[in-house]
Amino acid sequence: MDQKDKTQRILKGVVVSDKMQKTIVVEVSRLRKHPKYKKYFKISKKYKVHDEQNEYHTGDKVLIQETRPLSKDKRFKVYSGVSK
Repeated sequence: MDQKDKTQRILKGVVVSDKMQKTIVVEVSRLRKHPKYKKYFKISKKYKVHDEQNEYHTGDKVLIQETRPLSKDKRFKVYSGVSK
């Protein structure tokens, strides 16, 4: 199986930090169902994302795409911005 055959995840999130050069921090939230009580609750995770042009800022909604490792922490790049 080639690397190109694998599907790359695309996630939607909100930029929570843009203080680094060419890197933004995106928080992705999802709902998860409790196995016993069947109640849904929100889980959030933060990803460091490559932003080559420094065009996204705190509060922007973006789509991020999984890619090869770009640094120790960065495994995603900005796919596109989402209009509000």
